[in-house]
Amino acid sequence: MAASTNSASRLRLSLFAAFLCLWMFTICGRLLWLQIVEYGFLTQKAARQQQRAIEVAAPRGIIYDRKGRELAMSIQVDSIFAVPSEIPDQGTAAALLSRILKSDPKEILAKLESSHSFAWIARKLNAETATRIRALNLKGIYFQKEPKRFYPKSELAAQVLGYVGMDDEGLAGIERSFNDRLRGRSGSMLIQMDARHRWFGRVEKDPTPGQNLVLTIDEDIQHIAEKELQAAIDKTHAESGTVVIQNPRTGEILALANYPTFNPNSSRGVNPASLKDRAVSNAYEPGSTFKMVTIAAALEEKVTNPDEIFDCQMGKIFLGGRTIHDWKPFGLLTVSQVLQKSSDIGAIKIALRLGDERMYRYIRGFGFGSQTGIELPAETRGITKPVSRWSKMSIGAISMGQEIGVSPLQLVSMTSAMANDGVWTPARIVAGTTIGSVDVAGGPTRSVVFHPGQQHRVISSMTAAEMRELLQEVVLKGTGGKAILDGYSSAGKTGTAQKINPLTHRYGSKDIASFSGFAPVNNPALTMVVILDSPVGAHHGGDVAAPVWGRIAQQVLEYLDVPHDVDVRNPQRMLLRASIKPGDTREGSPDRVGEELAENEGDASDAAISLPAKSTPVQPRGVVEASYKAETQQLTPSSVDEKPLANVQALPTSGTVVLDMDAARIVPSFLGKPLRTVVEESQKAGFEVDVMGSGVARQQTPSPGSHLPYGGHVTVQFAR
Repeated sequence: MAASTNSASRLRLSLFAAFLCLWMFTICGRLLWLQIVEYGFLTQKAARQQQRAIEVAAPRGIIYDRKGRELAMSIQVDSIFAVPSEIPDQGTAAALLSRILKSDPKEILAKLESSHSFAWIARKLNAETATRIRALNLKGIYFQKEPKRFYPKSELAAQVLGYVGMDDEGLAGIERSFNDRLRGRSGSMLIQMDARHRWFGRVEKDPTPGQNLVLTIDEDIQHIAEKELQAAIDKTHAESGTVVIQNPRTGEILALANYPTFNPNSSRGVNPASLKDRAVSNAYEPGSTFKMVTIAAALEEKVTNPDEIFDCQMGKIFLGGRTIHDWKPFGLLTVSQVLQKSSDIGAIKIALRLGDERMYRYIRGFGFGSQTGIELPAETRGITKPVSRWSKMSIGAISMGQEIGVSPLQLVSMTSAMANDGVWTPARIVAGTTIGSVDVAGGPTRSVVFHPGQQHRVISSMTAAEMRELLQEVVLKGTGGKAILDGYSSAGKTGTAQKINPLTHRYGSKDIASFSGFAPVNNPALTMVVILDSPVGAHHGGDVAAPVWGRIAQQVLEYLDVPHDVDVRNPQRMLLRASIKPGDTREGSPDRVGEELAENEGDASDAAISLPAKSTPVQPRGVVEASYKAETQQLTPSSVDEKPLANVQALPTSGTVVLDMDAARIVPSFLGKPLRTVVEESQKAGFEVDVMGSGVARQQTPSPGSHLPYGGHVTVQFAR
């Protein structure tokens, strides 16, 4: 009996031991399975629950004008995010935030419910909105500084610069075409939650800043062009307009103005017509400005000479089965007079001597039918049909600027070839890139050197000289009389082209008025084209475009300090010009001087600038007047969607905040501070800043210590 009991006890003990061993083996096996087989999966799952790897955007590069003045930069603004696990009542928080952000509370609540650790609520807020949200003192809502692209000169060169989206990716203009260089390389950051669901940030890799760009644009010349174009649009009620100013020796674009325009600081909801860079993307029939090509080709091929007389048949010619009428009946005209009076019949007869093949060769030689190579997106090639598609009437139509489509940029490049001894040079608007910041306050600098693109000769120097003389006579004796300058010789050609009605596909009642020319005649410092689309009332190029060309050219030549080559008719202009102090900015006294000069048929501005150095016609090299310091910049990362910056700081609000948005505020002192700092501090203080000039702040209105209501404007003048 005892033996049986002991045997049963041993059996139970053995079974228990076996079960215990099996249980331990199972546990160990499971642990081994979890630690070895599923280790990677579980680690990733834990990381997803406790960590969030976020890309840190790189600071976007600064865009400067040729003198080192900032045209596009990044400033620090507030964004708000939430740690949803810290918010006691997400519904209430969503409702309060939605009132200030003017958004749907359901959308905000959905963001809060989508994550326990991190959720963006709103990005890149204005100062007023950020201040009101801070006043809510919501638990779990934090503020983070992010860079926002800022254009301190507002509409200036808007189509050239372009704009960026919320993620700071370039969407148009230079911002788009140089996006890869401007945006830099992103870094990374890890957001982690502790056991109490509190978060902290840790930077793994710092971002690499983007490159800065130096443009060939001159801010002051751009301002002159935009101001005069706007005035012309207001006067003529034209639908749109374009001005392009180029250095004929190097191809550098000194100004590129379009109307209508927009403010890239607030590009959302803007009419698409305002965003378009017409100078680069639009192709139109050039009209009589194209007669420059016809006459130049004929002189180069020696099928005629300036003094040969053509019978213009009192304004009628039969060609290709149709009768073509001149804009005005002319009889006997020399080649020079054909250009002066812009005779269509004369141009047709000259082109017929050339023939289709030779005419086409010069059309392509002057750059039509090809892109100029400018560093801007969406450049058109224009419309140039091969000779095989020409009709019997084509050479007649093309000789007077019909049946061909050109861009304003192509037209100004062709005119520059006439001015540059017959050598065509690609257009350029980017001088170079820099790693450091452009110097505006002195110190060790390195120049940014501009290298013109590949050039080719279209006509001989002799033919180019003949064309300059003929085009000067257009201004002195012909249709371009309103482009005469004071103290400078000028040359160019008027154009009036009928627009094709898009509904009927026939010429309608609207016209495109233009003038393309250069000055001074024998040593051109600038080439310029002015185009007004559909002016009301007076609509000929000589009546509406030539005066605009003259006003702009007068101011720019004086601004560039180009020596006079003809007598000054108006001594008062020189007295006013001499009264402009060096360092005056475009928003300051020169505009007042310009108003006085306008009363005497002119305008002037005289901030100092050095022209690019001259050289041989075929291979010029110019030095852009921009320089930079090679120095380490503080990273100012530009944000992309769901990409907070490095060194995140949680800034929970505490205590009671009483906010009176209408109360007067003390104006801080901006004196001695650079532009970026002034803009950021003004936003923090709740003021709008009106920027004048560049460099460091020298004057401000109202003065420091004054009182202004929230949102008031502070005018700050900058100087080097």
